[in-house]
Amino acid sequence: MPLAPARPAGLVDHAIDQLRKSITSGEWPVGTRIPTEPGLAAALGVGRNTVREAVRALAHSGILEVRRGDGTYVRATSEISGALSRMYGSKLREVLQVRRCLEVEGARLAALARTDDDLAELQDLLARRDALHGDAEFSRADADLHFAVVRASHNEVLIELYRGLTETVTDSVAITSTMDPHVGHTELVEAIADGDAERAGHEAGSFLDELIGGLPETTGPHLSI
Repeated sequence: MPLAPARPAGLVDHAIDQLRKSITSGEWPVGTRIPTEPGLAAALGVGRNTVREAVRALAHSGILEVRRGDGTYVRATSEISGALSRMYGSKLREVLQVRRCLEVEGARLAALARTDDDLAELQDLLARRDALHGDAEFSRADADLHFAVVRASHNEVLIELYRGLTETVTDSVAITSTMDPHVGHTELVEAIADGDAERAGHEAGSFLDELIGGLPETTGPHLSI
C-alpha cells in the first residue's frame, strides 16, 4: 500500500495515520525496519520534522521502537499490544504489586474519608467503566475509577504517588483486561460507600492478587505478541 501525500493541515496526524496503516495492513510486519526518515518524508510529501514527530508519537505508544544508530522498527500492531510489549519488558508482576500496595491502602482510607461527592463520582465512573467493556476506551475508564478511589482517600501524599503512575496503571489495565475482562468493581465501590475499610481493602487487593497469581513465573521481552 503506497503512502499517500499529506494534506496541508494536520500534517503530523496524517503522517501518524499513514504509518499506522502501513503497519496494520501488514506491509511493515512486526520486527521489520521501516524506511528511513528522508524516505518517509519524500513518500508522505512532508518535512523531516513532521516525520520525526509522527515516529516519536508511535514510539511513545509502543508501536515503533527507535534504535539509535540502527533505525526504527515495528514493535507492535496496536497500542494495546504495544503496551503489552512495553509492560512485560518492565516486569508486569512488579507493576501490579506496586498498584496493590497503593490501591489497597487507598481503598481503606477512602472508606473512612470519602465524601458524598466522592461517592457520586465513583458511582458515575463505575457505570461508565461497565458500559465500556470491549470498547477501546475501557482501559482509560477503568484507570480513572482506580484513581478516583485513591483520590477519595484524601491523603495527598498517596494521591501524588499514584498520580505519577497514571500511564503505567492504564497500560497494566489494557493488558490485564484481556487476561480477565470480567473483573468487576461494584463490591469495591459498595464497601467504600458503606464505610467498611476492611472490606474495601480486601476488594481492592483480591482481584490484583488473582491477576498476579495468573502471571507466568518469568516475564520478559521474548514474549510473543
